[in-house]
Amino acid sequence: MPARLPAEIRERLERIRCLVLDVDGVLTDGVLVYGPHGEAAKRFSVRDGLAVHLILRAGIEVAVISGRRSEAVGIRCRELGVRDELVIQGSRDKAADLDEIERILGVGDEAIAAMGDDLPDMPMLQRAGFAACPADAEPQVAVACDHVCGSVGGRGAVREVAELILKAQGRWHELTARWTGGEA
Repeated sequence: MPARLPAEIRERLERIRCLVLDVDGVLTDGVLVYGPHGEAAKRFSVRDGLAVHLILRAGIEVAVISGRRSEAVGIRCRELGVRDELVIQGSRDKAADLDEIERILGVGDEAIAAMGDDLPDMPMLQRAGFAACPADAEPQVAVACDHVCGSVGGRGAVREVAELILKAQGRWHELTARWTGGEA
């Protein structure tokens, strides 16, 4: 996390109760691999997976809104502990889907951190209390975000944002102490 986050950003991160993620280009590198029977594979980062586990252990929900449908996404989300009702695939209106997630959780936009990488993600990014994108996001998306990660999609960007949130909320050290011995 940057040594000195602006006070306004730190305050917004302290209010986050749900991290909403796009899939292709955020949780994955955005490459679609097809075999003779359709989509054959997606690659997910184990570092991003650990970040999702840590966020959930801190009591912050994780939700997924994806424009595509993929069995691999459902499997990965269940493996990470993301609640089924917070995984929306085949989205055609990410703003409406964000409304549904907020309704389920009983929160407003200010409690949402959202990550996206391309134009269909803009409606949820523009509403979120904190918006972030991977380093390789579409330039128009990057300009609209509060934070552009140093990592690309599928290669640690989710981890970076999770760490920002958890450090701003004073939870990072307690959640990682068993591996770090309490070191930063």
